[in-house]
Amino acid sequence: MTAPIQTTSSTMTEAERVAREHLRIFASGDEAAVTANVSLDYVNIRSLEEPAATRVPGPEGFKATIRWAHRAFTDMQFEFHQVVVNGDLVALQVSLHGRQHGLFVVHAADDARVMDVFPSNGRSFVAKHTHWITVSNGLVTKHDAVRDDLGMAQQLGWIPPNPVFIARMLLALRSERQNTKNLK
Repeated sequence: MTAPIQTTSSTMTEAERVAREHLRIFASGDEAAVTANVSLDYVNIRSLEEPAATRVPGPEGFKATIRWAHRAFTDMQFEFHQVVVNGDLVALQVSLHGRQHGLFVVHAADDARVMDVFPSNGRSFVAKHTHWITVSNGLVTKHDAVRDDLGMAQQLGWIPPNPVFIARMLLALRSERQNTKNLK
């Protein structure tokens, strides 16, 4: 895989720089950089299908999101196509490049129980995203995104599922639920 182009501009605003850094931190897994990037009341709107730990506000929630994503994916990089800044709101149209190497676990929005588990087929993907990031006083306060999860699922071989993959999903789901139960 060739390295995605990281476009920059000499007229980049502080809000754009902070928003781009937010995506870089996520993709690289740089947890040490989190506290300098997100506010104490930071909220990730997309965390409703992630583990309970990702739903807490602030740096700890973002760190949990990073750990959850990196459990499933590696070699993640964002390719920036277009960035629009309107005051404290930054919209970024990007492609996320990555490779699945572990289990992708989906959690219930209401109680964070394990709902689905997608084992790795070792495949790479490129998925279109639009991220909406609010920046205040040099820190990210809110993140939301629209992602092409269907396209990613097709590239990763999750859909259409074949009988062998369905069996792997069910075994992984049972194991993940058992592991979650043992942690309580």
